[in-house]
Amino acid sequence: MSIVPKPDDEVRLNILAALLKYGCVSPNIRQIQKQTGYHKATIKSSIDFLVKEGLVTGFGPKIDFKKFGYRLEVLSFLQADLANKRFLAKFLKEARADPNLYFLSGLVGSGNWNLLARHIYSDIESYHAGVNAKYFEKMPGIHGFIKDQRIFYVTDPFYKSDSRTDSLIHVVRKSRGRD
Repeated sequence: MSIVPKPDDEVRLNILAALLKYGCVSPNIRQIQKQTGYHKATIKSSIDFLVKEGLVTGFGPKIDFKKFGYRLEVLSFLQADLANKRFLAKFLKEARADPNLYFLSGLVGSGNWNLLARHIYSDIESYHAGVNAKYFEKMPGIHGFIKDQRIFYVTDPFYKSDSRTDSLIHVVRKSRGRD
């Protein structure tokens, strides 16, 4: 009896998690050589240099959330009382423990928004239930900390979804008159 692998079985999930660890995935030198024509030593020393300089912070897989049933990405703009350091520390502790929240950053711009949160969930209902359970029901005083919020659901169709790295390479080349 053969076992049919599934993308979300424990073996595959453990391998994906290992691929995200810093330094565990190395680039394919032969593939880069085919694309660029550079010598292997040039490629290896360039990669080592970029890592040492902190420009390349790791290598890892690109994963399509939808293949795992997470079809909803949520962007939340928050107006939070960041002067309340004690509650901010409590909020950040909960945020770091939240597996559905994969990005939380300070935000500067027009309006009063000062935090940007990015979540993945299977649907809108599970997002609201998850956020309510993890934050609003669990953290007394959160309504005083988060003064306002705007929630946006990222949906199909995607009109443009380029790699940040490819975009950066293009912008740098263009700024130097090479593109």
